Amino acid sequence: MRVLLALTIALPGYAFAAGGNGDGGTTWTNPPEPSETTKTCKGVRVWDEKKKRCVKPKKSSLDTDTLYGAVRELAYAGRYDDAQGVLSAMADQNDDRVLTYWGFTHRKLGQIELANAYYDKAITTNPDNILARSYMGQGFVEQGKLDLAIAQWREIKARGGEGSWAEASLREAIRTGTTYSY
Repeated sequence: MRVLLALTIALPGYAFAAGGNGDGGTTWTNPPEPSETTKTCKGVRVWDEKKKRCVKPKKSSLDTDTLYGAVRELAYAGRYDDAQGVLSAMADQNDDRVLTYWGFTHRKLGQIELANAYYDKAITTNPDNILARSYMGQGFVEQGKLDLAIAQWREIKARGGEGSWAEASLREAIRTGTTYSY
């Protein structure tokens, strides 16, 4: 069955392509590089390059993309609670990217139902959010629900995400059973 499944979704080449395609506008092909946020800052703090120190995200003037980068970096470092602290400081809690990262951090904390609720809300807000679809699909792989993972993979492709990191990482997760932490 797994071999048939792998043949069904296998595409020529397994190189992950960079690109936007609804994946947050950032290249997610590699793990984030450690910055001062994870090397120096403790707790729910983010490095402010202008001030040259760690700051609380709620009281900072850091731009949204810097905060998203900090969330991704903290999550990759396994600091999910700190990543959630940064998320809670973000102004628009209904932004589909914020919802996607809430889902991701809850999934990594083992709170699958809550994660899926956030992914669902992100996808309802933006049906073309292929990163939310990929992360949700990877959660389904972890649960052994390959049919639901394949449905998300197909939806990513149908929405123009073929060849994106979101599509390729979910395809590989389905094929191998290994999911990603970034």
